[in-house]
Amino acid sequence: MTGVQKRSISIRGHRTSYSLEQPFYDELLRIAEEKELPLAALVAEIDAARPRQSNLSSALRVFVLDWVRGSRGQ
Repeated sequence: MTGVQKRSISIRGHRTSYSLEQPFYDELLRIAEEKELPLAALVAEIDAARPRQSNLSSALRVFVLDWVRGSRGQ
């Protein structure tokens, strides 16, 4: 199991950070490539759709899990 790594990104004009294990990050990059989106754009979409009581890191993990399970982040 890999450790959690903190990353920073700019979305909608402000800097934010999230923490993900390497396998989640790798899959997130693959999804962005498949959707032909920059990573920041994909993260911004996920951020905009997440429930406000959920943190960004959790929302990213759930998105990846849903994608892998076949719901394609819907």
